[in-house]
Amino acid sequence: MAQLVFWCAVLLLLHTYFFYPFILAVFDGARQLADNIRFMQGADDRRRRGGESFYPAVTLVVAAYNEAGCIAEKLKNSISIDYPATRFQVIIGSDGSTDGTDQIVRTFRDRRVWLSHSSRGGKASVLNRCIPAATGEIIVLSDANTLLDPGAVKKLVRHFADPQVGAVCGKLKLYNRSKRDYEESTYWKYESLIKFYEGKLGVVMGANGGLYAIRRRLFAPLAPATIVDDFVIAIRIMEQGYKVIYDAQALAYEETTEDYQREFRRRVRIAAGGFQSLAMYPYLVWPFHGFRSFAFWSHKLLRWCAPALMVLALVANLFLFRRGLYRATLFAQVLFYGLAAAGKARLFRGALRRATSVAYYFVTMNIAIMVGFWRFVRGEQQAAWEPTPRVAEPRSGIAS
Repeated sequence: MAQLVFWCAVLLLLHTYFFYPFILAVFDGARQLADNIRFMQGADDRRRRGGESFYPAVTLVVAAYNEAGCIAEKLKNSISIDYPATRFQVIIGSDGSTDGTDQIVRTFRDRRVWLSHSSRGGKASVLNRCIPAATGEIIVLSDANTLLDPGAVKKLVRHFADPQVGAVCGKLKLYNRSKRDYEESTYWKYESLIKFYEGKLGVVMGANGGLYAIRRRLFAPLAPATIVDDFVIAIRIMEQGYKVIYDAQALAYEETTEDYQREFRRRVRIAAGGFQSLAMYPYLVWPFHGFRSFAFWSHKLLRWCAPALMVLALVANLFLFRRGLYRATLFAQVLFYGLAAAGKARLFRGALRRATSVAYYFVTMNIAIMVGFWRFVRGEQQAAWEPTPRVAEPRSGIAS
């Protein structure tokens, strides 16, 4: 029994973190090969064309709560976007801000900018209010502390020339002014790669809240208590039979925080939202939706189960440590957690420090999932969010 538990836990962990990305890459390679063979045999060229001069009306919706420190920069960035001015609108949805955010928006002199203010209710309430009021048929959603590349909106919108596309996720690039390489960067690049491959199949498992676009008519009001709105919106659009794709050329930039306690709370909130979405939409686990179901199980459900799988693997290994192979696996697990502890203490420099930092990030991420699950079970996680204090800084190529 201990062997069964150990290997089931290990294989499921390996699947969600390694096998699934590998399967996506192999599947994409096989599909491209088949397309190339058909093209060489005289079939029509199936490569994407058109959409470059497709300019539907667009509304950029930004939910904001006490964002006085960055909202002016966000507005300057937004109206500098390379998109026909007569077909572009910006709505700042203030969620009961009390720090002067509303006044900054009101004094911004541009007819394209609108302020929608209401009492504190959470991001879902902001979206429920602002999206139906938008004039654009395409809604671009972004965060107040995220700066968009000048061409990001055009790159997102071009995909909607295809009537099968319901949402497009942009690429969020994280940066840190004090550290060139940091823990989240490695993991975020890995996650972006998975989204890239999922996007080729139209099954991106959750958008990047910093930048994504949807067809307005596909938006359905969210439950006010919804925590991870970007994940729920994307899943709902797929449920309606539309593709959710990824465009790595549609760029947005966001600064990470040095406040690890705030960052940990953010991860806990996201984890609690994941479990909430599973409880609100239990059909997600049904294995009757083809590759979409496989992607959900592989990329989301098993990730949410990863902390439990890690504990099971360690405990089962303790019962098996008298055998040679299992001594080695136990040593590997203990070494990994030791590296995580070294990463927390910042004991090393150079490449070794980077390795320990990645281990530390991985462990804390899974601890956050456990805490998030506990907060979800106890009903302690609120939908209303607290902004992470990150001052947006213009980067090369960003409109400001």
